[in-house]
Amino acid sequence: MSDNPQKRHEAMSYLLGLALALVLTLPIFAMVAWDLASRGTILWVTAGAAVIQMAVHLRFFLHIRLKGQTREDLHLILFTTLILALMGFGTIWLLWDLHARMG
Repeated sequence: MSDNPQKRHEAMSYLLGLALALVLTLPIFAMVAWDLASRGTILWVTAGAAVIQMAVHLRFFLHIRLKGQTREDLHLILFTTLILALMGFGTIWLLWDLHARMG
């Protein structure tokens, strides 16, 4: 690594983000792959880990912090939330409709 402390700090931030992402992903994968818990438990643990995973990605990879947040960052987060909500609820609506038609 170079002697530049800013680059070293940034690299350590990325490595910490990667480690946290792995810690949040691998146990969930193991729970699903080896059926370590009930379906409801796996669903709730996965949903909780997904929310934490989003916060990790925002902080460590997208460098969006809540302190001193600019208006552009707020717009980015709100727009992304809107798009994800539309995609998620649209998918659920579509699959529910298909399920109703099949039954």
